[in-house]
Amino acid sequence: MLWQQHWEKFAARLRRYDIPATVRLWNGAETALGAAPVVTITVRNPTALTSLLDPSLASLGRAYVEGDIDVDGRTADIVAVAARLAEHGPEAGTGLRRAVRMVRHTREIDADAIAYHYDVSNEFYAHWLGPQMVYSCAYFRSPEDSLETAQMQKIDHVLRKLQVRAGDRLLDIGCGWGALIARAAERFGAQALGITLSRNQYDHARERIAAAGLSGRCEVALRDYRDVGGKYDRIASIGMFEHVGLQHLRDYFARINAMLADDGTFLNHGITSTDPDSAETPWGGGEFIERYVFPHGELPHLSLALKEMCVAGLEPVDVESLRRHYALTLQHWARRFEDAGPRLGAIAGEKRYRIWRVFLAGCADGFAHHRLSLHQILAVKAGAGALPLTRDYMYA
Repeated sequence: MLWQQHWEKFAARLRRYDIPATVRLWNGAETALGAAPVVTITVRNPTALTSLLDPSLASLGRAYVEGDIDVDGRTADIVAVAARLAEHGPEAGTGLRRAVRMVRHTREIDADAIAYHYDVSNEFYAHWLGPQMVYSCAYFRSPEDSLETAQMQKIDHVLRKLQVRAGDRLLDIGCGWGALIARAAERFGAQALGITLSRNQYDHARERIAAAGLSGRCEVALRDYRDVGGKYDRIASIGMFEHVGLQHLRDYFARINAMLADDGTFLNHGITSTDPDSAETPWGGGEFIERYVFPHGELPHLSLALKEMCVAGLEPVDVESLRRHYALTLQHWARRFEDAGPRLGAIAGEKRYRIWRVFLAGCADGFAHHRLSLHQILAVKAGAGALPLTRDYMYA
């Protein structure tokens, strides 16, 4: 059979790379691709074999999500094997990063994308995010820090970088479930406003604010950033600008500049591409995320983010890479996700469970191996002297 000839030829080539996986076909035949397999890939039908004959993170992920293949093994090992297959596939080294996509971003499109990603179920997220419901990179002072400790350290790190003080008007663009605005009001004495497009996040944040007795100093609004008015002493954007779109970055930062007080500070915390020429991740990872996880998401390279920020009238004064911190964060999330697996499948359904299982573990691997990065950029209005001369205050 033609498929068998193709498969035997391809498997023979893959064995040169000692990939620790066994492939089990629908007819029971098994092929070991390495000396010590730790993952078993079960191919359910001849059509599904194409995902292995032309492997990418997109094709392999799609086959798993749609149920054309099954995988057995530790999730971290499964993702590592997928990356090895994509790396050594027939198109390896021939430009698997797609050209930069220019996605349309309107209020309606962005609202729909946010609802698809975040409005799954607060219970779904709580099982692996933890009680604080912080869905962004944590800040580890030690690899032994618990996730809860590291997430609170991240929030305080952001608020100290911004130099939040009692009475400051703080705006959190894309406030998630409200952890940062609640902390800013309760611990730092700020007048905090958080905005989100997710109804589930909005409802949870309101409940959180009321339960903490912060209603007079902290509020959340279901609002697009383009519709926010007023002036703010401190502005935070955590895990938000990935949803803005490359062609809208300049307008986004200009809008922030217009809302920022003359002596104010702005912090942008977001995932960045590691390729200066592309907004994609290698081997089809970005294609999978676009299709199944973050519709219309685009990752700027750090250089583009800095350029657009400067053109918009903001002056970057401090840049910190948290790539290794996000790898640790995602490892925690992926482990918790695995532990809660059956419950999560019951909440969200088998397909969405499979999407998130490979997404979290895949991102952990991507950050660990520099296929993705994350940067915090602290900025002021161009020419402003809003901060101390040294960085000592960030760690006081």
